[in-house]
Amino acid sequence: MNKLIPISTAPVLPGLVTATGDRAGVRFLEFFAAQIRNPNTRRAYARAAAEFLAWCQGAGVISLPQVQPMHVAAWIELQGREVSAPSVKQRLAAIRNLFDWLVTGHTIDVNPAASVHGPRHVVRTGKTPVLEPAEARRLLDSIDASTPAGLRDKALIGLMVYSFARVGAALAMRVEDVYTQNRRLWVRLHEKGGKHHAMPCHHSLEEIMEAYIAGAGLAGNPKGPLFRTIGRGTGQLTGTSLPQQNAHAMIRRRAAAAGIKTLIGNHSFRATGITAYLKNGGTLEKAAAMANHASTRTTQLYDRRRDEMSLDEVERILI
Repeated sequence: MNKLIPISTAPVLPGLVTATGDRAGVRFLEFFAAQIRNPNTRRAYARAAAEFLAWCQGAGVISLPQVQPMHVAAWIELQGREVSAPSVKQRLAAIRNLFDWLVTGHTIDVNPAASVHGPRHVVRTGKTPVLEPAEARRLLDSIDASTPAGLRDKALIGLMVYSFARVGAALAMRVEDVYTQNRRLWVRLHEKGGKHHAMPCHHSLEEIMEAYIAGAGLAGNPKGPLFRTIGRGTGQLTGTSLPQQNAHAMIRRRAAAAGIKTLIGNHSFRATGITAYLKNGGTLEKAAAMANHASTRTTQLYDRRRDEMSLDEVERILI
């Protein structure tokens, strides 16, 4: 049954599931294989389900039909003391969707999570650390582009800054996703849900991407991954795609080497690029289209111009 799901993300059957019967086990695994395509969501949901069902078993529940709304509510209350509200809401969504799937598969009769409410959480501005344009420029300029690793790192960071790309969309790209159209270089980003989003390159990004592909010798393998790991002891690119956690470690390492104290992450460049675009006269609607956001409300979370206004006002406190 585990062959339905990639080994790296296949959840182990919890005791409550096996105690409910073989059909429950099959249905449980089918939920993660058939319903959730995003590997990050699959991992998060599998972790939440495993932790909740283990907690229920510790509370004396012996099978899935015995799970009650009070069990879900009590577990969610405990989660609220340990993790942030968005994380609690995600875990509740995992439990609710899993039990919905079990109900429709006639494994259980009622979804015990359907009536449980998560914590209230209103977001008006994002918390992702961002860089000032000068800091982003300093970071890019600090990278030694004379090595395959330097070429790769500069290309990845530049892509996220200038095209507002999510790191997952960037790391899923193949060499052929950097192409020429109307005498201009374009990039094709692999977004969630199997969707593709094409963007023309900023002239600075065009130079960076062309230098990377030529310098790393990638043009001869158009179907290969664009961003790759570095071989140990060789300093050369391998044929393996760069994992997201490796990209995060690289970004932290490059930022520290450039003297940037802000604890940035993969998502920081998306917010940095969007904020810089809006500060220079760009519109929220166009920013949403460039970032491939379904709503401008999402784009507003990346608009950090208010941070500068707040700082200006604070400096008015003259004592």
